[in-house]
Formats: sequence, C-alpha cells, structure tokens
Amino acid sequence: MTRSTAVRTPEVSLYSWYMVFLCTVAYVFSFVDRQVLALLVGPIRADLQLSDTQFSLLHGLAFAIFYAIMGLPIARLADTRSRPRIIAAGIVVWSIATSLCGVARNFWQLFFARMAVGAGEAALSPAAYSMITDSFPRSQLGFALGIYSLGTFIGSGLAYLIGGAAIEWVSHIGPIELPLVGAVKPWQLTFFVVGIPGVIIAALFVLTVRDPDRMGLAANDRDGFRISQVLGYIREHRAAFFTHYVGFGFLSLALFALLSWSPAFLIRSFGLGPKEVGVHLGLVVLIANTAGTLSSGWLMDRLTRLGYEDAALRSGVIGGLGLIVPVSTFALFEGLGGAVSMLALAMYFASFPVASSAAALQCMAPNRMRAQVTALFFLFMNLMGITGGATLVALCTDYIFQDDGSVGFSISIIAAVASILGVACLCWGLRYFRNTVREQAEVQ
Repeated sequence: MTRSTAVRTPEVSLYSWYMVFLCTVAYVFSFVDRQVLALLVGPIRADLQLSDTQFSLLHGLAFAIFYAIMGLPIARLADTRSRPRIIAAGIVVWSIATSLCGVARNFWQLFFARMAVGAGEAALSPAAYSMITDSFPRSQLGFALGIYSLGTFIGSGLAYLIGGAAIEWVSHIGPIELPLVGAVKPWQLTFFVVGIPGVIIAALFVLTVRDPDRMGLAANDRDGFRISQVLGYIREHRAAFFTHYVGFGFLSLALFALLSWSPAFLIRSFGLGPKEVGVHLGLVVLIANTAGTLSSGWLMDRLTRLGYEDAALRSGVIGGLGLIVPVSTFALFEGLGGAVSMLALAMYFASFPVASSAAALQCMAPNRMRAQVTALFFLFMNLMGITGGATLVALCTDYIFQDDGSVGFSISIIAAVASILGVACLCWGLRYFRNTVREQAEVQ
C-alpha cells in the first residue's frame, strides 16, 4: 500500500456546498426528465404500436446518440469557458426537449425529441464534476461527488413517485386540446408536467453561481487542451483509461438495466399500476440508491485517508461484487415484498460506481482536460451502459424468452454478467490507475 500525495488544497466554504447542492438539483431534474419514460412503457407501446426493443431504443440509444455527439465539444468549452453558463444552457435545451416529447405522434418524432434531451444533458456532468473537483480537497472529494451523484437516484426516485402520480392524474383528465398542439393524450401531457420547471434551475445557475478557480493547473495546460491532445493523453495511459471506461461501463450497464426495466417487471409480474409502481420503486431508489451512493463516497474518502491511491476503483469493485447475488435472485421471489426487498439490495450496490467512477477520472487527468475526459467516459457509459442496459434486456425478452413476463429474468442475466465483467476489469486496472495518479501528482 502506498501513501497518497496531496496535490491541491482548495478552501471549502458554505458557498462550495451551495454550488454542489445546485448542481445536484440540476442532476435531479435531468434524471426526472430522462427516467419518467420508463413509467410510460405501457401507454407509449400501445399508442405507437412498439415492441420492447423499439421502446428500449427510445430509452437508451436515442438519448445516447446526441449525448455522445455533443459531449466532447461541450466539454472542451467547459475546460476553458464559464462552466455555470454552459450548464444553464444545457438545462434549457433538455427541459424544452422533454416538453417536445409531449407532442410526438410517432416513433421517429419521439426518437428525435429524446435525442435533443441527450444533447442538453451532455452539458451538465462534465462541467459539474470539474467545478466540484476545483472546490474540494482530495480527502473530501469522494463525499462531495457522492452528494452530486445522489441526483441520479433522487431524480430517478422522484421520476417514479411524481411521474406515477402525474400519470394517474392526467389519466383522469383524459385527452385535452392545447393551443397550436391540438389533442394531447395523458402520456404526452406528462412530459409537459416534468419538463417545464427545469428552466428555473437554469436561471439560478446564471444568477448565483460563479466559476471556481481552477486548481492544480500544470504549466502547459492553462490554455486548455485540444481533443487530439486529450486522445493522445488517453492513448499514453491507455491501460488505466481502458480498464476504467470498460469496467465502470459494465457496472453502469447493470445499473441501467435495473432502472430501465424494473417498472415493467413490477407491472408485468405483479399487475401493479403506474402509481403503485411509482411508490414502490420511488422509495427503493430514494432510499437504497442514495444510501449506496453516500456509502460509496464515504468509503472512498475513508480509503483515501488510509493511504489507498486506488480508493475510487476499490469502491467500484466492492459495489460490483455486492450486486451479483441480489440482482441474480430478485426475480425468483413470488411475493411482491420479497422481490422489492431484494431489488432494493441490488439497487444499493448498483449505485456504488456512480460516484467512484467520477472521482477516479478527476484524479487521472490534468485540470483543463478533466471535462473532456469525463465527456468521453459519459459517451462510453451512455452507449455501453444506458443503451446496452436498456436494449440487451429487451432483446433477451423479445428473442430469447419470447415472453413479456420474463423481463425480470432478462434483467438478472444481463446485469449479473455485466457485474462480473466489470469487477474483473476494474481489478485488472488497479495498478495502472495508481501509476497514472502518481504521475499527475508529480507534474502538478
């Protein structure tokens, strides 16, 4: 075990925590807008005549395409320009795009609207991670990024809770006529309800958040790095980045398989309605996933103080190992209580890699390269994790089991295999990660 070296000591203030809080609120809104689609699987499939595989493309690939395309150029701006203003612009784009999902009349219109949601959300996390890393010392970074990462699961939980209630409310209203839009069905109206409020958060970023000083700048990175230089740096440290991207990519695939298809599992296996599913899954995600994220952040900081330079990767490995048993068994329970309890345990461990993957990246790259390195990871995570998690489960259900009621077993197979592969890859990368972290400590 090698003692870690402190390379930066920004001063933490109440304002630092306010900035983390507002970034977290934005992340919450992004996941509400992103995840509410999962609760609408029934009415959307029925209205637009879609298969599970087509619906998975709306949930995964459509979102990931523009997230991937826009991620790098936006991250390049975040490495050199005002990060709060970049975040604010992204929030406006994804909020409007979410509302536009409510005017979709066919698969392709909804697909393109979801692409725009992904383009807007690509602005948030690379810039937020970079700002938070510049505002906290290494010994507190895990907890700060853990707080931010809670947005993933607070947003998903609220998407289930609020989305389920909103769906039931608008269902009682029935189709309505809107000016310029025409007849809008209940599932379409839901997108208006969850999309519009995000603009308020964008205004708060512009009015109340200042861009923090960039800490730990090396002599050659004050003007930022071109994408070609970022790719060159990744090639130079390819073993560390490959094992990080692929290892955490597999673990994110397991997480998003659970988040994407758990509503369908409860609806099809236990006959629950959207509101009941929203309550069960909303509470599971709000309690289990947020607890897992905080546990991961606490564990990273604890291991860092003990001198482990690879604390972030170790936290991810522990989460992946803990996930394997519960995710393999939750669909075997015949009673709702047992299935939900085991699902909650699976969600707890599945959330470990969210904060740890981000913290690891911030230690691996120069300051003005962090947002771009993070954007590349999110590109990989979206294509492999969100798209793979959603689509592989659907393909397994449609073409292997050929039975809608088998979606729980599809989740178990895909998530368990992904967890095992993710843990193996991260364990392989521990040595390479430590070497890269030491190198960054020497040049800063």
